[in-house]
Amino acid sequence: MSRTTPCVVGINLGHDGGAALITSTVMVAIGEERLNRSRYSPGWEASLLYCLRAANLTLADVDLVAASGIGRTPPTRTETGLAHLGIDRERIVPVDHHLSHAFTAYCLSPYEEATVLVVDGGGNNCDTETYYAATADGIERLGGNPTARPRAGGIGATYEAFTNWFGWHEQEAGKTMALASYGDPGRYHAPLFDVLDTQVHGRLTYTHARGVAELAERTGFDFGPPDSLGADEFGTHAAAYVQAETERALCALTEQTIATTGLGNLCFAGGVALNCVAADKIRRLDAVTGYFAPPAASDRGQALGCALYAFHRLTGILPRRPLTSDYFGREYTDQEVEQALHRDPRSGLVERRRTPFTWRRESDIARTAAQMLADGKIIGWFQGGSELGPRALGARSILADPRTRDSADALNRRIKHRELFRPFAPAVLADHAGTWFDLDVPSPFMLLAPPVRPDHADKIAGVVHHDGTARVQTVDPAVAPAYGALIEHFHQLTGVPIVLNTSYNDREPIVESPADALATFQACDLDAACIGPYLVQRS
Repeated sequence: MSRTTPCVVGINLGHDGGAALITSTVMVAIGEERLNRSRYSPGWEASLLYCLRAANLTLADVDLVAASGIGRTPPTRTETGLAHLGIDRERIVPVDHHLSHAFTAYCLSPYEEATVLVVDGGGNNCDTETYYAATADGIERLGGNPTARPRAGGIGATYEAFTNWFGWHEQEAGKTMALASYGDPGRYHAPLFDVLDTQVHGRLTYTHARGVAELAERTGFDFGPPDSLGADEFGTHAAAYVQAETERALCALTEQTIATTGLGNLCFAGGVALNCVAADKIRRLDAVTGYFAPPAASDRGQALGCALYAFHRLTGILPRRPLTSDYFGREYTDQEVEQALHRDPRSGLVERRRTPFTWRRESDIARTAAQMLADGKIIGWFQGGSELGPRALGARSILADPRTRDSADALNRRIKHRELFRPFAPAVLADHAGTWFDLDVPSPFMLLAPPVRPDHADKIAGVVHHDGTARVQTVDPAVAPAYGALIEHFHQLTGVPIVLNTSYNDREPIVESPADALATFQACDLDAACIGPYLVQRS
């Protein structure tokens, strides 16, 4: 393509690999795990092909490819592995890991000027916490953690270490966040972090579970046995401890970085930005005049950040694409849906369990789905392009009635097979959010956990967490018409403008294609699935 119609690609070489493609009019991105069906997997080849096909382009149309990864330094041109595709070295640009996060945070935000804070388990050059001043002129790195401090002393690495101690993968930090509300952080009377100016000094000396074991030995603290999976009392207190200390450190770091930049709008990225309990406290700080975190704040957004960087590098223009949704995947045609429903091999259907089903096209799938939810059914909801981030936001969701705990319990028992201490999320019509939750800003990406208003909590018991909060998604029908219509119909039927929302999967990556949606419907105990305009039910 010519420079007047730029086309750039970003790829992530680390865990949660994937690809993104941006032109002047197109922005598409996907994680490799959605295509190879292996959670947290590296890789970008299938994702790149997906993006090219979605944009109806070829590799010859791509002007620049930017790549990032984890490790001591960004990947070299050779290490990207792009040469075997015939891409010239001059068309390959390595990107610093944290800078990619910063581009995602700022370029997708609504702010012209902002402080950008990146906090994760680790990037390049020993980075765990970095901050930037971002304006229309560019994104300037101003500082970060001391390079001599070990990665184990970072906020993200510490949270990962405790997550490992409890017996979970470090990418499952959300389980630690959920467990924390059941514990007492005051059982341990020592800080986990010191924040000196804009630098964080954590108390762990090793990463992963070894770091927690060494801390317990050094302090005499009892964090319970390793691999307790949330079933030990002291492990519950330890989860509360690391959550409280993370919140304290992040709030202090936010105040210090904003004082340094003089810019009150905060754009927050890195895996730690997915901690919605901490985020709700950060955005309420007096120093924060505006708050934004991208839905793919973790390494799932690395490829997108790389593509945004490549666009800037190619054109000299800092791309500004304020987000209203996380629907970066391509849409599937009715013909593609029907191929899966007919069990056509071209659909890619892999039936893990062959279950008889019937299907029919509905004239108003949103109205049909709302009635089923009001009747107590649990349904799969597959509409439009998929979400890039880790949270289903009404494109690849499982939905249920939020009014009682029965739906949540049935979801855990029959379908999701999750730990019972983990909450489900409410999706609320944006105009009603302030009535039901202590929330005065939009939360379209489910990245804030405000308190539920006490006078409404018993009306939506299925989505209220143990601590009285809820991980809220505000839904604008103008942005998500089918999803918004479903909730509006449910509101008319029940008086509640909220549905229970969780991801469309069962111990697997979130479904991507109609074939994935049908296979998961068959393999678990969903009552029905709404795939595009088609209603699928068990025979």
